[in-house]
Amino acid sequence: MEILQTIWSALTTENEMLITILSIPMTILEATVTTLLFTSILNILSTMKQKVAYILSFSLIAIISIHFVPTPFNTFINLIACPILVYFIFKTTILKSIVSQFIPYVFFVLIGNLLLKIYLIAFNISTDMTLVIPIYKISFSLIMYLIVFIIYLCLKKFHINISLYEKLRKNNSFLIINFIIGFIAFAIQSYTMTLYSNYIPLYLTLAIIIVFLIYFIYTLYSLSRTNKLEITTESLEEERLYNKTLTILYDNIRGFKHDFNNIVQAIGGYISTNDMDGLKDYYSDLMSDCQKANNLAILNPELINNPAIYSLLTSKYHKAEELGIKINFEIFLDLTTLNIKTYDLTRILGILLDNAIEASSKCEEKIINVTIRKDNKANRQLFVIENTYINKDVDTERIFEKAYTSKSGSDGKNHGLGLWEVRKILKKNNNLNLFTTKNEQLFKQQLEIYF
Repeated sequence: MEILQTIWSALTTENEMLITILSIPMTILEATVTTLLFTSILNILSTMKQKVAYILSFSLIAIISIHFVPTPFNTFINLIACPILVYFIFKTTILKSIVSQFIPYVFFVLIGNLLLKIYLIAFNISTDMTLVIPIYKISFSLIMYLIVFIIYLCLKKFHINISLYEKLRKNNSFLIINFIIGFIAFAIQSYTMTLYSNYIPLYLTLAIIIVFLIYFIYTLYSLSRTNKLEITTESLEEERLYNKTLTILYDNIRGFKHDFNNIVQAIGGYISTNDMDGLKDYYSDLMSDCQKANNLAILNPELINNPAIYSLLTSKYHKAEELGIKINFEIFLDLTTLNIKTYDLTRILGILLDNAIEASSKCEEKIINVTIRKDNKANRQLFVIENTYINKDVDTERIFEKAYTSKSGSDGKNHGLGLWEVRKILKKNNNLNLFTTKNEQLFKQQLEIYF
């Protein structure tokens, strides 16, 4: 009985040491709820290892800042630390990293301030008492975390989330600035409301919360509109490229149909004179034209079912065609099942294709082979780019060095920082490998994506 009395006394009286001890598990609990909330709302694909790493890292920073940095500066440290940790641990975009802090923080500010006002009135206590008396602080925090967790469960159950466009465009910088300003406003206002909660009437607290809620909803609405605009813009570009491809394919078919009789007569001439060598050469040229039509048919958004990759491959195809380069495509992979961020993949493919185009353009025989397939035995997806090249002495190891200034790249020409950037992307992803080989005819880059 005496032990229970001692515990109760410690919980119901000012106890700075107990508050300090209890702040550690409470901080970890808050970080856990926050992580569940923003990963669900923003559709951030993550492993348990990543979530644990984020929770522990953020909790450590929060605990240190709470105990060694004066209020309210510790809050700003946490606001800065969160998006940085999200960016590096979950490997998201800058915009998504900032939004991942903005959304949970708004939830905690709105719910916390309203709950605090009700809490103070219900128990007839002051704000200072909720900060220094353990039982009030613990119960208040647990209720707030429970409410946020229930909101998370509801959002998850009804699949309410936000899909952000991966590519950071120029107009997204305005959104980032808007979120940063919102951070500052929320942080200052929440601190002010907490500090003077004893003196601010309930109706004024509700008014402030409503204003913040309107701002929050409008910001999410603007973000959604911007996201839809980005997707629409990409779709229009995809349609433009597809229409261009269809036009070329249609012209080729019309030309083939127009020349069909001539082709048949030419074949008949070779047969009648028993000129098999001439027929073989003629057939080879005919198949070359047919292959071109097949490649154009492959450049179909229904087959290449990733808009970003479709746009990239189509634009590179037309660029190569203008330089007289023959590109052969073989695609045997559902591009919606990729185990890599589309943003990273398009950067890698763009650099490799540019190098291949530049290399083969210098050769007499201008050929690029692009193969995309799945290797189930090795649990990997393969993007293979082969091209003809001139410099047979190219060093396949040194081409990835930043300071490599001698002839490098697939044609022996210095490609600047392109391949060095590819190496940086590979290092950020532990399931990627780039295997570079060469023979007398072709230079080969094989991107391996493991799953």
